[in-house]
Parts: sequence; C-alpha cells; structure tokens
Amino acid sequence: MAERYLITRDAVPEGAAVPEMVKMKLERNAALAEEKQKAAAVKKVERSTRRHDLKMRTLKYEKEYASHTRKLVALRRQAKSAGNFFVEPEAKLLFVVRIVGIIKLSPKPRKVLQLLRLKQLHNGVFLKVNKPILNMLKLVQPYVTYGYPTLKTVRDLVYKRGFGKVNKQRIPLSDNEIISGSLGEKDIHGVEDLIHEIFTVGPAFKQCSNFLWPFKLSAPKGGFEKKRHGFCEQRGGAWGNREDLINELVGRMN
Repeated sequence: MAERYLITRDAVPEGAAVPEMVKMKLERNAALAEEKQKAAAVKKVERSTRRHDLKMRTLKYEKEYASHTRKLVALRRQAKSAGNFFVEPEAKLLFVVRIVGIIKLSPKPRKVLQLLRLKQLHNGVFLKVNKPILNMLKLVQPYVTYGYPTLKTVRDLVYKRGFGKVNKQRIPLSDNEIISGSLGEKDIHGVEDLIHEIFTVGPAFKQCSNFLWPFKLSAPKGGFEKKRHGFCEQRGGAWGNREDLINELVGRMN
C-alpha cells in the first residue's frame, strides 16, 4: 500500500518552479492546518472552562451535603435537650440487590425482577421510594435485599462499578463527555452531577437511573446469611429490608 504524504510549503526548495496544482495543494494544506490549530485551541479553552465549572459544582454539592448533616445534628440535639424524640426524615432512595438466581423462580416474580432490571444474581439498582416500587418489592421480597444507601455508598458504587448505557451498550464512565452526551439536556455533565442527582432523587432521577447500567457486584466477603429467612426474622436471614445496614453489605460486595 502506497504511503501518502502531506505537501507543505517547507518541503518546496526556495526559488524552484512550482506547478499550479502544487500551489493550490499548498494553500489548501496551510488553510486546513490553520483551521485545525484554531479548532484545537477553542476545544482546549472549552474543556478548561467545563472542568472549572464541574469543580465549582462539586464544591457547591459538598457544602450542601455538609449543611444538611449539620441541620440534622442540630435538630437531634434540640429534641434531646427539650426531652422530645426526633423523627428522622423518610428515606427517598433505595438500593436493591438481587440475591437469588433463576432456579425455581415463578413467572410473576421473574417478570417483576425483569422490570426492576435485576436480571442476574448480585445485580443492584437505585430506585425511588414510592408506592408502586414498594408494591413491586413486596412481590419479590424473598429474592432481593434492599435498604437506604449513604452518600459514600452511592459515590463508591458509581466510581468503582459505574457503567453507562450508550446506544444499548455498556460503556465505562471513563470520561465526563460520556455523561454529558447522554444527560446534557438534563444539565448533568459530570460524575459528581450524576451522584448528586441520584442521592438527592432530583427531577432527572429517572433518566440518571436508566442511564446507569445495573451494577454487577461480587459475592459478599463472608457470604450471605441464610437466604431462606428474612433479615428481620428472629433467627436472622438475608432477604428483605435492611434499612441503613445495606451499606455494610454493599461494602462487602463492592
């Protein structure tokens, strides 16, 4: 295969007679090189601006998380000093993990697990706490365990096990451009934007949750408890609602 060379003005000896076609090629190549250089400079500035914007957004999110935590601590202290009980705010986010395979699985739970995108053993998804989701979880209680993830759990899952769905393909979240290309219309341009929208269950939660491919977790270190019993039963088990203790399980599976 013949090699192709780019003709530049420096390649032509000084004072040599240059054919008209070669002159046209030289002018075209110079214009293309200049255009390419300008486009690269513009892209570099845009990338730098976007990185700075994402950094400022991250700092704003950190302040928001810290402010919320301080507010809860102040309310707990206030209730304790007044001799009252503080009712913790209701959870808005669930993390659901499938703990049973496909053997002896009846059609109805199989369909519900498919709707929840829990098609494989040890798959995990984020879900919003609402009546339809809770009713669906009741139908598949013996096959899943779930609870309320903390910010650290959400962040660890997205950074360590996060994959996006782009054109029905499983793509690793190695660049913010992948997120911006799919969720830019919802003003989600980076990983921290995605984490904030998931953790706070924002208006674009559905799109963010569908963009994230179901998390493929490992078997937990130390194994599960008895899978045939519920977690809240007296003898202890694996399936059902773990509330805040789901974070310890996900830590062993991540």
